[in-house]
Amino acid sequence: MVKLSVIVPFYNVQQYAPDTLRSLRANARDDFEFILVDDCSRDETPDILERAALELPGAVHLRHETNGGLATARNTGLDAARGEYLTFLDGDDWLAPGYFGQLVAAIEELGCDFVRTDHVQCTARARTVHRVPHGRRGVVMNPREVILPADRSTSVDYAYAWAGIYHRRLADAGLLHFTDGLRTAEDRPWIWRLHREAESFAAVGLLGVFYRRGVASSLTQIGDVRQLDFIKAFDQVVQETAADRDADELLPKAVRTYCAIISHHLGSIERFEPPVARKLKSMSAAALKRMPQGVLDDALDSMDVQRATRLRRLRRRPVSAEVAA
Repeated sequence: MVKLSVIVPFYNVQQYAPDTLRSLRANARDDFEFILVDDCSRDETPDILERAALELPGAVHLRHETNGGLATARNTGLDAARGEYLTFLDGDDWLAPGYFGQLVAAIEELGCDFVRTDHVQCTARARTVHRVPHGRRGVVMNPREVILPADRSTSVDYAYAWAGIYHRRLADAGLLHFTDGLRTAEDRPWIWRLHREAESFAAVGLLGVFYRRGVASSLTQIGDVRQLDFIKAFDQVVQETAADRDADELLPKAVRTYCAIISHHLGSIERFEPPVARKLKSMSAAALKRMPQGVLDDALDSMDVQRATRLRRLRRRPVSAEVAA
């Protein structure tokens, strides 16, 4: 049986894919498979992956005929995965040699549903360690119990799918698939669902993923309309959390986080194309009106003056029926 399936979507990353693939080779084992999903790249990425399919032990090469986005590409990989455990990597990031072996050993020792790990963020030549915002390491806990508090960064705010490893039973239960078509923030509904519905998790101080930040082709660097999918993603978080048995406790966290993300995008609105900036304002105003208003009031009262003022002003903005829907 395949011990570990590694799902790696690629889209127009010809500059970085060779580094990613070399790091996978340095992690290869007879019982590991690497599912390389080309999301209809238009550069030299398909050729690079075709060669990798012949040279990389355990490689499985899949290709989309149309571009579906990161969430859809990951789902394609999940559907093909055969491993007892599953994990992810993005096509422009890379790994330390032997990291996946350590990751498998960690989850097998702990015996939990999923394990979350730290990572190294790489921006140009700078290297910064980012840690799971959960103080207890190597201790199995109920993931639902670490969603709160609402006013501090917690494990649901550390949404990186590749910063961890997941038991197949989560996939079989439908907890590992992403919302098809989300172009950004696809990991936000995913991590919330995982923490609400999985039974056990642990955080470990294991470093081995190198996350490349500031890539020119990354959606986080492009101010086009795809960035606005964060609204669909957080609408889903709020709707699903509102239906949870602990909605009264968990909704303040979901709403406050949504507000913080809206404020963040408004605070850097100059990076968006002008039509997209206008759409950001109107869609964000509509999103505020969709939130549970009492919970929203409390969230705004708990925020700093600058962010609260920005959001209250936006909340008063008229919204057309089309945008509100």
